[in-house]
Amino acid sequence: MQAMSKNLFDLSGKVALITGGNSGIGLGFAEGVAKQGADVCIWGRNTEKNAAVVEQLREFGTRVHAVECDVSIEAEVDRSFAQTLEIFGRVDSCFANSGVAKSGRFEEFSTEDWRHVMDVNLDGLFYTFRCAAGHMKQRAEAGDPGGRLIGTSSLGALMGMARVEAYAASKGAVISMMQALAVEYARYGVTANSILPGHIETAMTEDNYANEKFANAILPRIPLRRWGDRSDFEGIAVYLMSEASRYHTGDSLLIDGGFFLY
Repeated sequence: MQAMSKNLFDLSGKVALITGGNSGIGLGFAEGVAKQGADVCIWGRNTEKNAAVVEQLREFGTRVHAVECDVSIEAEVDRSFAQTLEIFGRVDSCFANSGVAKSGRFEEFSTEDWRHVMDVNLDGLFYTFRCAAGHMKQRAEAGDPGGRLIGTSSLGALMGMARVEAYAASKGAVISMMQALAVEYARYGVTANSILPGHIETAMTEDNYANEKFANAILPRIPLRRWGDRSDFEGIAVYLMSEASRYHTGDSLLIDGGFFLY
C-alpha cells in the first residue's frame, strides 16, 4: 500500500490549471491551492483581470501565469493548453470553472442565448477536459500516473430554478460528464469530481442578491444564514487536488451552506 505524505495537503511541485480563475469561485480555487504551494495557470478572457490576479497570487510565493482564452472556442483552448504546457511542463489538476448564465421566460428564451450558455458551460468544459485528460493519460503511459479533473456544476443541476433552464441543463450535464470521466480515466490514476456551488456572491450573482425580495426569500432557507463567497472554495480545491482525495472520484460535492437540505 502506498503511504501518504505526513502533510496530506502539501501541493508543492504540482500545477493547477483553472479556467475562469480571475474572479469569483475560480479565484477561490486558485487562492486555496496557491496557499498550499501549487503553481497556478489562470485562463480568462479579461486581460486586465488576469494581470491583477497574477500579481495577487504571486504573493503566496508560487509560479503564476495567466493565458487569455475563450473556452467556447475550440482552437483557443487547444492553443492555450499547449501554451500552459510550454510554461509549466505539466498539468496535475484541471479545474474547468468558466461559466455564464442567461435568464428569461422559457417560452421566450432565444436560441442564441441557449447556444451561448452551452458553448461556454458545456462545450468549453469538453474542450478543456479533452486536452487535460489526454495529457494525463499520456503521462501515465510514460510512467507518471495521476491527475485531477474538477468540473464546476451548480445547485441548479439538482433543484428546479425558474427561468434558468439553459444554465441548469448545462450544469446537470457537467455532473454526468464527470462521472463518466471518473470511470474511463481511473486506470491512469486520474480522479474526476464535480463541485456544486449554492448561492455564492460573485460578479455573476450580485444583482440577484442585491434584490431585497430575492434575498428575503432565499437567505432564511440557508441554515448558515449567509451567502457563500469565494473563500468557501479554497478548502475543497485543496482537498480535491491533494493526495488526500486520491481514492475519491465520481462524486458531486455540494457547497451551499445547507440550502439543499433545508
